[in-house]
Amino acid sequence: DHGVGKGDRVAVVSRNRPELVDLYFATGKLGAVLAPLSHRLAPREIAEMLNDVEPGLLVVERPFADDLDEALGHEERTFDVPPVVGLPADEMGEFESYTTPAGESWEPWPAALPADDAPVESVEVALSDPHLFLHTGGSTGLPKEVVQTHGGIAWNAFNTIISWGLRPDDVTPMVFPLFHTGGWNVLTIPFFHLGATVIISRDFDARQVLELIEDYDASVLVAVPAVLRFMVEDETWADTDLSSLRFAKSGGGPCRDAIIESWSQRGIDLSQGYGLTECGPNNFTVPDDFPREKTDSIGKPGMYVDARVVDDDGAELAQGEVGELELASPHAGDRYWRNPAETEETYGGGWVSTGDLARVDDDGYYHIEGRKKNMFVSGGENVFPPEVEDVVADHPKVEDVVVVPVPDDRWGEVGKAVVEGDETLTLEELQAFMEGRLASFKVPKHLAFVDAMPMSGPSKIDRQAIEDEFGGAAHEA
Repeated sequence: DHGVGKGDRVAVVSRNRPELVDLYFATGKLGAVLAPLSHRLAPREIAEMLNDVEPGLLVVERPFADDLDEALGHEERTFDVPPVVGLPADEMGEFESYTTPAGESWEPWPAALPADDAPVESVEVALSDPHLFLHTGGSTGLPKEVVQTHGGIAWNAFNTIISWGLRPDDVTPMVFPLFHTGGWNVLTIPFFHLGATVIISRDFDARQVLELIEDYDASVLVAVPAVLRFMVEDETWADTDLSSLRFAKSGGGPCRDAIIESWSQRGIDLSQGYGLTECGPNNFTVPDDFPREKTDSIGKPGMYVDARVVDDDGAELAQGEVGELELASPHAGDRYWRNPAETEETYGGGWVSTGDLARVDDDGYYHIEGRKKNMFVSGGENVFPPEVEDVVADHPKVEDVVVVPVPDDRWGEVGKAVVEGDETLTLEELQAFMEGRLASFKVPKHLAFVDAMPMSGPSKIDRQAIEDEFGGAAHEA
């Protein structure tokens, strides 16, 4: 009814809820593309992403209506504002009437729904046609949309079912946001193919997930390390019945040994997976009887996945040598939307260049050794320092800045801003300045100062020297 047709994009800003699943199937029937955007982004960032997506329809959950309205009115907006449909904040609530400053009213979701018996005129869709745009970051900090096709999504589902041994009677609580590949491709869509059960929670709460596992006899759990840690630290952890879990996996970053051991003490062998929006994400698997000493690995390539470790010239390295991990699979992303240069860098040559450093041990298990680029992961979210540095550098007390990751018990890694400038600047002052300009997970949690930036050449800051000096500890320097 809103004119969405084949190839058109439908953007949504919302927390996890069944209506996003409705949108997934609706866009599939029409040959359209679903482009979920992170509700954690600042209005400026949302505006940038919508410029790229150019949606034919926008859906927004009420708590984020003001942010979206600000994005639509942002000076950097270049796209035509499409029809907007509003979701109520609560499952049984109504979408409060919302009128933009320009006097436009947004249509409530219930009013937009067709009758249950209304006919749907579907279209012919090829496996090569796009169905999902899932955004990731870039080395420049600019948002990129990975184009995921119907075929790639299906291949990942088949591969996951086969490699992980999923079953129709499996049950899982969904703890990834549905603007991530984790929300769709880790378990949700594979479970749809089986008729298995996905429990959707609006917001993540460690205690609630523990309750859902016990109340619904959940059999499978996949989560980022921070979520697994929050569950272990919850006071109900020891008393929660976890016996229904067949297996649990960690993904989205390295999981600390203490957390793996805590799950092991409850009788659950926690293994680590590896994936990225650009490929999979379910690329590796571990045998049912994998040795405990292999827990720090990501396992072996799954069915229909080729993996290799290469040097800077693209030559494959011998076992034990560290180089860049490359993947090839029918469930790799198709390209970056409207970004041929980055597409060539990541997808050129038939292999997906992950940017991660890895090695293969003598038994064929892969181990992640670090990141080739300076991106880091905070609570499962990718953070790209150049983007953060651009905002920090706008502060009048900052002459120059480099952001480096430091270890954090809660989030795995957080940013530290190493600043050349006025040393009366406080961390609180800097964080207040950045509020609303970047998502909170990108804002540095630590601050340090240098008299002058180390240089590795004419006008080139030596980032490695800064990371070597400031990246190993979180204390202020």
